[in-house]
Amino acid sequence: MLRNYRLIFFVGIRVLVCVFAVTTFAFAAKTPDVFQDDENTEARREAAKTAARQLADRDPLLRQRAAEELAKLAAVEQRKLIEGYRLQEKNARVRVALDWALYRMGRAERLFAIVRALDSSSSEQSRSYLIQLDNPEPLYMFLETAKGRALVGLLEVFARIGDSDTLQRIKPFTSVVDPQVANAARFAEKEISLRLAQNPNATSARPRETPNTNPTSP
Repeated sequence: MLRNYRLIFFVGIRVLVCVFAVTTFAFAAKTPDVFQDDENTEARREAAKTAARQLADRDPLLRQRAAEELAKLAAVEQRKLIEGYRLQEKNARVRVALDWALYRMGRAERLFAIVRALDSSSSEQSRSYLIQLDNPEPLYMFLETAKGRALVGLLEVFARIGDSDTLQRIKPFTSVVDPQVANAARFAEKEISLRLAQNPNATSARPRETPNTNPTSP
């Protein structure tokens, strides 16, 4: 009887050892990925905290770069802080960068401010943000109201990220009276068409040249 108990005991121990070994192996196989994800998340959070602190710097260029870094990180956990800095920011370029950061963090209405900046001294900065959009669709609604410089800026953005749907939407602008708008629309049409011919699935590419928007030029 005692021998049977001992046998059962040793069999039980072996079963537990096997179960432990299998569990340990499975954990070891997954642990590197888990640790890597944790490390990446922590690194991103630290980078976001560092950038957020720089929003209080006296140098507007440093504040702008900090906002752009936060936009790149899409640091949603810093959104409330950024909203506060946006309310008190006096520098126009930093405000646009903060708007872009907030848009990237889910504040879709900030796109209006970024598009408005196309008709300002920050137009080039605004375009540099808008060409980072995944697709042109969020910008279509502005075609109905944008005019002059802002409309030209939109068309220049479409030249970079436009697709087949964009071609139909900008077609009417190729024959408008304003030569700057018409030139920008024709340039966008050409760039999109060339890009689609090379790769039907492509949605972005750097233009080969600068569109001619000078009304006195041929």
